[in-house]
Amino acid sequence: MIVGLGTLLNVTTIVIGAAIGVLIGHRLQERTTRVVTDALGLITIVLGGLNLVSLADAAFVDAVGAGGTFLVVIGALLIGSIIGSLAGIESRLEGFGGWLQSRFTRKGASAASAAGPIDPAIVDAPLVLSPRERFITGFVDASLVFAIGPLAILGAFQDGTGQGIDQLALKATLDGFASIAFAASLGWGVAASALPVGIWQGLLTALAFLLGSVMSGAAIAALTATGGVLLLGVGIRLLNLRHIAVGDMLPALVVAPLLAVGIQSLGIAG
Repeated sequence: MIVGLGTLLNVTTIVIGAAIGVLIGHRLQERTTRVVTDALGLITIVLGGLNLVSLADAAFVDAVGAGGTFLVVIGALLIGSIIGSLAGIESRLEGFGGWLQSRFTRKGASAASAAGPIDPAIVDAPLVLSPRERFITGFVDASLVFAIGPLAILGAFQDGTGQGIDQLALKATLDGFASIAFAASLGWGVAASALPVGIWQGLLTALAFLLGSVMSGAAIAALTATGGVLLLGVGIRLLNLRHIAVGDMLPALVVAPLLAVGIQSLGIAG
């Protein structure tokens, strides 16, 4: 089987799902699209909660101790948030989304097309978003939802090590249906999220192909649990409870497994 086929399938389902969502979205009332987005927010929170089960993963507990799993996640989030905030990842994602919008939509679609990153205060009123802001919101939120989670990481590793694409095929199916619902309310920005998803999963697949099994069970559990917290943040964003800068927290996904491996190698857990 061709290495990378799983990611290619995933990208394809996101684009197709988004196209379907855009086609049916114009036929839906604003109240309906709001309810759909709320449902996605609740589902995302549930997925985040399920990921937090990894805090009790046997390999993770053995590596850092029963109380250490939560501390690893806290430490990763704090360190990752500082790094991400200083690097301005969230604003860069929004800026990239704005650039894509200017490339893929009509120049006259929004008079605000030359403006800076979207105002979080405006995001709290999704039904009055300008076309540019709507595109960026769809791009950023969908990118975060589709790229964060155990299936993205584990599926890419499975594909890269030649074990098949079962997990990515499942993720592709889920993302396809989710992109229909997202695009019905947020438009073509959801389709653009296929680009960072493809790059992220492609890099992970390439790493797995070149290096084999590059992460221990404890490291994967640490990454999954930390990703669960980020998914909770995305869910809160979708529900418009608060515009959490989840993009600035993304470095935590790198810090978490490093902390887990570091503590395990030092034998701090006893």
